[in-house]
Amino acid sequence: MPRVAAIDCGTNSIRLLVADVTVHEDGRKDLRDIVRTMQVVRLGQGVDATGRLAEEAIERTRKALADYTAIALRKGVEKVRMVATSATRDAENREDFFEMVRRTLGVDAEVISGEEEARLSFTGAVGDLEPADGPFVVTDVGGGSTELVVGSWDGLRAEISASRSVDIGCVRLTERCLHSDPPTAEEVREAEKVTRQVLDEAFAVVDCSGARTWVGVAGTITTLSAIAQNLPEYDPVAIHLSRISQKKINSITDDLLGMTHEQRAAIGSMHPGRVDVIGGGSLVVKKLAEELSERSGIDSLTVSEHDILDGIALSIS
Repeated sequence: MPRVAAIDCGTNSIRLLVADVTVHEDGRKDLRDIVRTMQVVRLGQGVDATGRLAEEAIERTRKALADYTAIALRKGVEKVRMVATSATRDAENREDFFEMVRRTLGVDAEVISGEEEARLSFTGAVGDLEPADGPFVVTDVGGGSTELVVGSWDGLRAEISASRSVDIGCVRLTERCLHSDPPTAEEVREAEKVTRQVLDEAFAVVDCSGARTWVGVAGTITTLSAIAQNLPEYDPVAIHLSRISQKKINSITDDLLGMTHEQRAAIGSMHPGRVDVIGGGSLVVKKLAEELSERSGIDSLTVSEHDILDGIALSIS
């Protein structure tokens, strides 16, 4: 039973999963969580405008990685895999980031393709679902990108039909369009226009017409579930496999976009690092819901706490 550490470094947050992996005779793999934690480091701060990773953002990420390295050592981790996604793909100074990771963690960060990112997200997301509920469409709304994946799951392995990663996410959309607090009606209209245009790129490649179940992962979507349930604090057990109707997604998005920073910060289940970008993220989810309702007839979102982090951990063993 190997003990592994998976690290997912995204545009907004960096997350760690330390888990024991059990491989069964039929090939199934189970994860038993030892540590699951997250820090908001905003690695993608300003990268959409400057093309560079900010020095202070790299330093915030270094501090979080130092914490994770210490945890991995204390917990007796045997293998580590770190995946870095959207913010690092095209940054001019990406080598500064990679060198920092080598010094701090002792392994290289992998910049994976959008297709690999989608496959890992799908594998993590559908593991607790019934195969008969497929085909599944999985969406991962991150800080800088959104992944759209369609596939099936037979209980042992995932079969991906199509996937696409596009450059829209909670941080990127907020920095590009939502400048006021709260955003003006004109800013929201522009954000909706940009989101629709970018998501059209994904839906042009990924045929969702045969999908039966929509699964959403990552912090924007899990936070929306917490808000939908009126949870006094973030509770992953209550959030995992919860469902949100399209009507509820619309109303929460409208509420968040109408709130001030202080009002959003007062939501008990809101992580401080998401306060400034949750409106943009929820707008992306709202547009996804509209498209999937039209294309697939799906009218609700199943929320999974398991995502690319679980997929990374399973890939190590």
